[in-house]
Amino acid sequence: MNPISKSSEEAGSFPHTQKHLMNYRRIWRTVVFLTGCVSLIPLIFITTIDYQVTQRAIESEFLLRTTRIISNTQRAISFFLVERKSALNFIIRDNNFTDLENPDRLLKILENLQESFGGGFMDLGLIDSDGLQRNYIGLYELQGKNYKDQEWFEEVAERGDYISDVFMGYRKIPHFIIAVKRDLPDGSFYILRAAIGIGPFENLLSNLELEGLGDAFMINHDGILQTASRNYGGVLDKIPLPVPNFSDKSEVYESGGPEASRLVIGYKFIDDAPYILMIVKNKHELMKPWMKTRLQLIAFLIGSITVILTVILWTAGFMVRKIKSADQRRVMSLHQVEYANKMASIGRMAANVAHEINNPLAIINEKAGLMKDLFLFKGEYAKDDRVFTLIDAILASVRRAGTITKRLLTFARKFEASVEKINLKALISEVMSFFQREADHRDIALQIDIPENMPEIESDVGKLQQIFVNIINNAFAAITGRGRISIHMALKGIDHILITISDTGCGIPREDLYRIFEPFFSTKKGSGGTGLGLSITYNLIQEIKGKISVDSEVGKGTTFEISLPIVKDEPF
Repeated sequence: MNPISKSSEEAGSFPHTQKHLMNYRRIWRTVVFLTGCVSLIPLIFITTIDYQVTQRAIESEFLLRTTRIISNTQRAISFFLVERKSALNFIIRDNNFTDLENPDRLLKILENLQESFGGGFMDLGLIDSDGLQRNYIGLYELQGKNYKDQEWFEEVAERGDYISDVFMGYRKIPHFIIAVKRDLPDGSFYILRAAIGIGPFENLLSNLELEGLGDAFMINHDGILQTASRNYGGVLDKIPLPVPNFSDKSEVYESGGPEASRLVIGYKFIDDAPYILMIVKNKHELMKPWMKTRLQLIAFLIGSITVILTVILWTAGFMVRKIKSADQRRVMSLHQVEYANKMASIGRMAANVAHEINNPLAIINEKAGLMKDLFLFKGEYAKDDRVFTLIDAILASVRRAGTITKRLLTFARKFEASVEKINLKALISEVMSFFQREADHRDIALQIDIPENMPEIESDVGKLQQIFVNIINNAFAAITGRGRISIHMALKGIDHILITISDTGCGIPREDLYRIFEPFFSTKKGSGGTGLGLSITYNLIQEIKGKISVDSEVGKGTTFEISLPIVKDEPF
């Protein structure tokens, strides 16, 4: 049997039910969209702002740290140079030319410088105004060398002091010179010149704590390395980076490096010296701690979105299911009321029709009987069997019509809710009589197997009649050709009666069995089914404290089992 709710369609003529229901899918989408927007947009916005602010803060922090290191290191280098230049200035003013020309005196001065400044001073030389080195204390044979044509000599003669670039010179090791001048009253002058190794610079730069694969070194204004670099070459190599533009303060900027890496470059021009202090860091390495934090932030965002969406989807689904259930109950209740009203209207109409038909039937029956009596008194008609056969046929038809009107009256009276003693066999036989003509026409056998000794039950006759009409209607709808509808009744224990209604129709798919009592579920909605017939039947059985179950196999048929209490122990 196919649960197409045919009974509800024929008895109540329900309109298409779905148009009376809400669009649950649209409600679900709207709830999910609005709740998701309200929940996720602020979360994503705040997370994005936090992401950007944190990134900028980290970038600002390492830029500031680089600037601070540059400034501090530049001050240390400047102090180193100023300290040594000041020492030479003191020496040249504390000693006259004759004193400095004495080799023993100059040697003692060099030893004192090396002891006081912890190394760095390699040699000392005294040079007169003609550029001739008059005295030299050191490891190399430079006594008597003339520097008059060299650029540094001209510069120190003009400015009064001089600090050179790092160079190799005769010593064949990287060093630079500091030279100071002392003017004499006669207009001449002499120069004290010291060669200083770059060891102190390299020690200072190598001891800097630099993150991000940091590299600290000095270059001159032509981009020649004055100290060794970890990544860009040795002393006196040219660096592959552009020489920074002049600035009187510490500067930090980002630049593209070799192999498309991003570099953070900090630099400072050393005051009164031809050097530029540079610190170069790899931005990717600097940002590694941020990468970890970023992954945690992204993981938190993804996790939060997942949790929020899960809660939103579950909550929206739960709410929509509740709305759908309430809406279906509302619509089903409206249709039940409509169904009951229409059935009551049909009952009243049936009663009126029965009364209207009974009056002319009584007249026809009386007149036909009178005609038969009159014909019996007249000789010429008394022996005419054809006349009496026609009159008997009229009387038989009147009796048959009277039986039908009696059924209609009985049917109409049962629409009013009432609890009474009911003979189930008589009730089922009466219901089946309404289907007998359709069964004969469609060659469907109706079998009723009800023992005579079945007890009467206390129940609502109108509801029982609707239950049987609905189920038998569905059974007729499920049978497409010849078939059979069987009704069997037996005692179930001592307080219930079990009614089994079986058909040989098309059957119900196993996956649909659990849904056939749901409101609006129908396999033939396209043919006008509303899906309310079996739902109403289920509710009616619940109202009279009964139970219903179903078993079906596609192609073989369907069996409904209805269990009804014999005695009403609770109000319906």
